[in-house]
Amino acid sequence: MKAFARLILFTLLFISFLRAVRAQNINPELLSKQWKARWIFLPNEPDKTYGVYHFRKTFELATKPAKFVIHVSADNRYKLYVNGTLVSLGPARGDTYYWNYETVDIAPHLTGGKNTISALVWNDGEDRPEAQISLYTAFILQGDTPAEEIVNSNKSWLCIRDNAFSPLNVKLGYPAYYVAGPGEMVDMHKRVKNWQAADTDDGEWLHAQELDNGNPKGIPNAFGWMLVPSSIPQMELTTQRINKLRYAKGVSAPAAFPAKAESFTIPSNTTASLLLDQGFLTNAYVSLNMSGGNNAGISLTYCESPMAYTPNKWQIVKPNRNNVDGYRFTGRKDSLIADGSPDQQFASMAFRTYRYILVNITTHEQPLTIKDIYGTFTGFPFKRQAKLVSSDPQMQQILDIGWRTARLCAGETYYDCPYYEQLQYIGDGRIQAMVSYYNAGDDRLARNAINQMDHSRVAEGVTLSRHPSYSPQIISTFSLWYIGMLHDYWMYRNDAAFVKSKLEGTRQVLGFFNRYQQPDGSLKNVPYWNFVDWIRTGGWDFGQPPKGKEGNSAVLDMQVLWTYRQAAEMESKMGMPAFAANYTARAVQLEKTIRQKYWDARKGLYADNADKSTWSQHANALAILSGAAQKQQLSAIAQKLQTDVTLVPATIYFKYYVHQAMIKAGLGNNYLNWLDIWRNNIKMGLTTWAEISDLEHDRSDCHAWGASPNIEFFRTILGVDSYAPGFSKIKIEPHLGKLQNAGGEVPHPNGMVKVNYQKTGNKWLIAIQLPVRTDGVFLWKGKSYYLKAGENTFSL
Repeated sequence: MKAFARLILFTLLFISFLRAVRAQNINPELLSKQWKARWIFLPNEPDKTYGVYHFRKTFELATKPAKFVIHVSADNRYKLYVNGTLVSLGPARGDTYYWNYETVDIAPHLTGGKNTISALVWNDGEDRPEAQISLYTAFILQGDTPAEEIVNSNKSWLCIRDNAFSPLNVKLGYPAYYVAGPGEMVDMHKRVKNWQAADTDDGEWLHAQELDNGNPKGIPNAFGWMLVPSSIPQMELTTQRINKLRYAKGVSAPAAFPAKAESFTIPSNTTASLLLDQGFLTNAYVSLNMSGGNNAGISLTYCESPMAYTPNKWQIVKPNRNNVDGYRFTGRKDSLIADGSPDQQFASMAFRTYRYILVNITTHEQPLTIKDIYGTFTGFPFKRQAKLVSSDPQMQQILDIGWRTARLCAGETYYDCPYYEQLQYIGDGRIQAMVSYYNAGDDRLARNAINQMDHSRVAEGVTLSRHPSYSPQIISTFSLWYIGMLHDYWMYRNDAAFVKSKLEGTRQVLGFFNRYQQPDGSLKNVPYWNFVDWIRTGGWDFGQPPKGKEGNSAVLDMQVLWTYRQAAEMESKMGMPAFAANYTARAVQLEKTIRQKYWDARKGLYADNADKSTWSQHANALAILSGAAQKQQLSAIAQKLQTDVTLVPATIYFKYYVHQAMIKAGLGNNYLNWLDIWRNNIKMGLTTWAEISDLEHDRSDCHAWGASPNIEFFRTILGVDSYAPGFSKIKIEPHLGKLQNAGGEVPHPNGMVKVNYQKTGNKWLIAIQLPVRTDGVFLWKGKSYYLKAGENTFSL
């Protein structure tokens, strides 16, 4: 039976894989046989250090083709152009065991006759982003069928180094963990001109040197880059004008600049500064068009916010983000040297994160004309489907800010933050995935994240805390959130075969934790970083909860208890009954231990450790969520979570779990009263949610782990929730509080869920519409009502 079950699972996964392959127009032979295309690079160039390169291939076609599919990748990054038009950016970030390539049908950009494919390829070397894994500089392009093999990368391609570029190290001027890559120093005198054009003079270009054939993952000689088709789409690219000029010093700019393209000139021998304000935080490729100004220096400094420094300059101070007078603007920077020609164009190779851009210009003998500056927004191509209507206008503002935050923290992977790190952490990713499900009904990036986290597991069984990342970091507690993230996916997405394929990994994670469980089930001295929340008071050490004299922590014990129960649910439905039974037995034992070790009847709370020296929202929220707290305790604990100011408070991140606990304990009607952190963000002028709750000294202004209202407005207030794995049944249990009317739409794997609540006098008029082939239950004031697919109405 087990062999048969494995065969069924393999078959389901293979069918799913083939569907994905067909969707991307990939010749199946390219998935199982060595490619004819070769990885190529520039002869006599360093293979791992910083460099910017151009590759090109000119070829003839008898007629314009109806279809012309290619597959393309590079190390580190590439931008691919066909006859001057950008057609692909990548590769989507992964690791060498799963090195992504993009599939593109370039037929719309081809013509009968002469055509040119050109690529910009760069390697940031030692300055590369932490999320960028690398072997050495190389490029590959493979035609899908023999008809397209004319463009295969090999020694017929030409290439050249662009010596205009050098890396510009990021100097923030304050202590902060920054690993998102360098800025660019560009001397326009040295640029390779017109490198995309068909008629470029390529007499100085060299024939590429061949390295190795492309090797799809899984074939016998697949070493180096093990090629896999990217599972995610190309990123969105949308032109985005910059809204305002906040000030200009040393020069006068047109009134409409920069919202509209209007030229103006900085005279010779002039120093000028312009502060541009997008009006909100964004991720965008920045473009600057200019003319003249030979040897003029132009710098573009990208800033999340204005800031000041305390007297010792080792502590940042951020004011209201709308205030600019008297404050400094520092951060990642691009610097240019103009060459005096009439049509100079700069476009950043990687996207920049900014609300403000400080433009500093110094001209010499020749005046410089600025023709235009603008951004091209980029991000994962989520489409917002969820809608909310309510009598509280601020709810929509909170949703909009949360959606912007989620979008800026989602590209080729989820990001913890776009400005400082661009790293995909599990703790952040779990919340980000739920935002994706509830707001976009899109699980592609979440599935990609789960795959990458599963791939990151080390021999000890735990996952890395973040992946892709070239510096391995382990936050052991995040491996438990990984199982929670997988459980969320199982409950909210209809993809059981995918979840089943990940159960072996969950067993390894729990096997790791089992090794540190004492005879009573309590964890002791779990290695690595036991991060839970960015708390630095109350005995917390660098985000780790306090431990007792024996090395125990209530927070860690409760988190592993909750995870055992989630893993047991998945194993009992589609895994191995023996594992389900084992996890359930461990959970029963640990639950008993937690109550004995940490419960304090006098305070009516769970302590952080057996010494009962500290108390937190975290331990008591997890006591409710894990099932450690007894049913008769829930209401009293939740009330203390809501009102007891002596408890160490959670930051904006862990409020996600605190709020879930209070909702589970019956306080969901108070949800809108718990959003002071978010309202303070708004008062401080933020347009995205900050990393922690100290808004004056916060490092990052954009962390999507704070976007939990974009889940709970729909799951808690409107009450739309999964009632069975795969969202196969829907539970509607609204918590409207003082709202007199509310309604909205929530995406579901089978369509849209629509709800509307209107209070008239003492009655509520309720309309609920479920998608086809889906039924559920409506819970209202202690009573339950059956919901059928289609329209359901109630007067209660």
